[in-house]
Amino acid sequence: MWTSAITPELIANSVIAVPPLARDSHRKISSSENAKIIRSIETGGVSTLLYGGNAVFYHLRLSEFANVLSMLAQSAAPNTWIVPSVGPTYGIMMDQADVLKDFDFPTVMILPQKEIADEVGIATGVRHFVEQYGKPIVLYIKHDRWLAPSLVASLVRDGLVSWIKYAVVRDDQSVDPYLREIMSVVPANIMVSGIGEQPAIIHLRDFEVGCFTSGCVCVAPERSMSMLRAIRARDFETAESIRKSFMPLEDLRNSIQPIRVLHHAVAAAGIAETGPMQPLLGELNESQKSAIQHAVHALRSSERATMSNIL
Repeated sequence: MWTSAITPELIANSVIAVPPLARDSHRKISSSENAKIIRSIETGGVSTLLYGGNAVFYHLRLSEFANVLSMLAQSAAPNTWIVPSVGPTYGIMMDQADVLKDFDFPTVMILPQKEIADEVGIATGVRHFVEQYGKPIVLYIKHDRWLAPSLVASLVRDGLVSWIKYAVVRDDQSVDPYLREIMSVVPANIMVSGIGEQPAIIHLRDFEVGCFTSGCVCVAPERSMSMLRAIRARDFETAESIRKSFMPLEDLRNSIQPIRVLHHAVAAAGIAETGPMQPLLGELNESQKSAIQHAVHALRSSERATMSNIL
């Protein structure tokens, strides 16, 4: 049986940031700019950073994986949890397991692979990876009915899962029978809402999941943490007011492309130079960048107002 270093209490303690990965003009990983992103997030009170889709870990070269891990480990504060990702293919994640043994990350997330995969094979792959890595993983449920609830429960019961990132998008997030079924067979406090601030109130209040992940927290970390605190205090009016301040940027992420918009938004906020996108993702046009700039300005203004009220 494997045990997780991340407890439900640690999960509940902080919004889980999902940052972009900054690169220089030659698409090389930039240690200095990534350190700026990490420091900005930490300054806002966030203590858990998950590097997955927004960091385009899907397209990392295996040859740069160890350097990225080393850079993240060295850039974070001692009390910050860094959670990298592996995969999405079986061969890559098994090779990455060997690299990870040289580091002391509390857990890693397995990126979802929808094509050329089935639920029994996915579960087998998770078991193989944990056996090789030696620690429970973050299970990322991004697609509806991706894994049967009974199969998810068996992975949790066998100690293979640290926590679960649930990110199935619904037209109405309050109506989610799949989430209800999963939560009927696994502990609620290891379930994490994985779609940012948009459904966070519904997921924490109505489904009683443990916490939520966010990309936009990288732009306004104190604002996002204030929302989490308001939800915990059951001050849903304040939480909803904060949630609405994130919507212009979130709407752009939904209408354009989530990863590319966040990548540019962090740069537009003056936090760090994030550099060009990593192929197979393309660049934004000037009209899109302008819209993002306006949304970022509004969100950062609301964050400054929050900080002023605290001080």
